[in-house]
Amino acid sequence: MSFETRTPDFIAELKYRTTEEGGRRTPASSGYRPHVKFPFSKTMTSGQQTFIRQDSVNPGETVKAEIMILSPQFFENMLEIGMEFEVGEGSHVVATGKLIEILNTDLIKGL
Repeated sequence: MSFETRTPDFIAELKYRTTEEGGRRTPASSGYRPHVKFPFSKTMTSGQQTFIRQDSVNPGETVKAEIMILSPQFFENMLEIGMEFEVGEGSHVVATGKLIEILNTDLIKGL
């Protein structure tokens, strides 16, 4: 199934770092695809962010987003509500995220 035809895997609150904290210099637009890294794994995956009720987010702002990860099969039975993760561009962490709802039930820890 292609990225364009899948549904989101989870909803998260994303806190974008300010430029001074090492974050982006410009706003991120809905549809942005940085990498996502969970603390339990060295594996990173791309995660398309679709912002909820807004089109973009500036450095230093917080936004809720639906996120669809490129390789959900690597994270089956590993995610739980409240889990935090990093959002990055290359070696730079530009935001941190916190899971608030898991939509893809294959990813829920303990199921």
